[in-house]
Amino acid sequence: MNFYKYVEIFDTTLRDGEQTPGVSLTPQEKLEIAKQLDRLGVDAIEAGFPIASQGERDAVKLIVKEGLNAEVYALARVNKNDIDAALSCDIKNIHLFIATSDIHLTYKLKMSREQAVEKAVEGVEYAKAHGLNIEFSAEDATRSDLEYLKKVYKFVVEAGANRIDIPDTVGVMTPSKISNIVKEVKCVVNVPVSVHCHNDFGLAVANTIAAIEAGAERAHVTVNGIGERAGNAALEEVVISLYSLYGIKTRINTQLIYSTSKLVSQLTGIMIPPNKAIVGDNAFGHESGIHTHGVLSMPLTYEPINPELVGRKRWIQAGKHAGAHGILAKLHEMGWQPTEEQLKAITNRVKELGDKGKTVTDTDLVAIARSIIGRGSEEKVIDLLDLAVMTGFKVVPTASVKLVLEGKEYIAAETGVGPVDAAVKAIQKVTDNLANIRLKEYRLEAITGGSDALAEVIVKVEDREGNIMSARAAGEDIVIASVEAMINGINEILRRRKRLQTDVSQ
Repeated sequence: MNFYKYVEIFDTTLRDGEQTPGVSLTPQEKLEIAKQLDRLGVDAIEAGFPIASQGERDAVKLIVKEGLNAEVYALARVNKNDIDAALSCDIKNIHLFIATSDIHLTYKLKMSREQAVEKAVEGVEYAKAHGLNIEFSAEDATRSDLEYLKKVYKFVVEAGANRIDIPDTVGVMTPSKISNIVKEVKCVVNVPVSVHCHNDFGLAVANTIAAIEAGAERAHVTVNGIGERAGNAALEEVVISLYSLYGIKTRINTQLIYSTSKLVSQLTGIMIPPNKAIVGDNAFGHESGIHTHGVLSMPLTYEPINPELVGRKRWIQAGKHAGAHGILAKLHEMGWQPTEEQLKAITNRVKELGDKGKTVTDTDLVAIARSIIGRGSEEKVIDLLDLAVMTGFKVVPTASVKLVLEGKEYIAAETGVGPVDAAVKAIQKVTDNLANIRLKEYRLEAITGGSDALAEVIVKVEDREGNIMSARAAGEDIVIASVEAMINGINEILRRRKRLQTDVSQ
């Protein structure tokens, strides 16, 4: 293997990631993500495509002006107008590209191979004359004739390109094929090589790693793997694979990976699938009795990495697959100390609920434990005193709440896309400032028929330490059921926090 002990991370969340259908970020949102990426430790940030719009230029200017540690790149085609638009943003680094595959040359660019080489060289020379650091990409490189591709890269390097990038634009590579291309290209250029892989066949991360094995020094990635069509190589998967499987270093502060993932998900509106590697909800979640027993005895039995490495925490789900060890660990976490007989009864009740197709939430488990162990109702840390909702035709849904938190009353009002959204936002307005607890997941699990239907709401809430609690509430009024579920979840997290503080003080 020819891979390096250190690999650079080129993040293109703000450019290729924003090209995800339905995603559009404001300049301020782009700046917020760029600052987080800089804290995360990426080597380079592709801030945008300045020629595309005034908003793109404004965003790139804002990010450049911030004076980040990371190199800030602007994307441009190899023509003067694009490069001038990038220069107007005061950038020092530019990512130039032109397509080199015959299918792109014939049907998109309508030019010959020779014309494309001339255009590429002219663009690189023009950017170089203006003092820019240049990374050059041959778009659709992996579907280009290899000898022609090597010729293009050789000429642009001679014209002044500081590094070259090999894009797998439509994700058609396999690890062995991209490895071969990287090796061939490195024979004709004496500058660093980057790789930019798309995920159309689910191979973006594997191909990126294979390219690094073959000698590529920089990986193009996006947070959560967002991007056009099936997306790009995911930053979190590439970085942790390099670190854990190869011992290859990057500048990434891995403990900030999860918070960065959540920020990008929040601002782009692209939800993270629960089974997503590294950052998905289930990445460090366990329900199976065999798994929970193993993990509680020795985490490495069913966890290849420590969840804290990426800013996560392990969590155990009570359900029909759960065993007594997992349920006991969950109960201890909640402050319950059942006897062996009580634990057996609680486990049976949990499995019965799971067999009925129900998701067993943390508040369900507390209710079962309370009914069997007999402890009285626990004090509520936060309680709802009043809720008012206004909605209607051509009326912006608005909700106001009055909450009591540890003896003090708080009032908040918010608007939303609907009455539930407005009510939840009003609660979060209070709890986010005072307890840093936010809604992570919301769903309606079951609704009976008729106009007086009974709605069942399940939520997951999360605090700043990554602790997650699930809760359920049911009622004829969806708004009230939603609020009650939210309050139940928040109470459970706050009670857990108080117990931990008490344990530490003792």
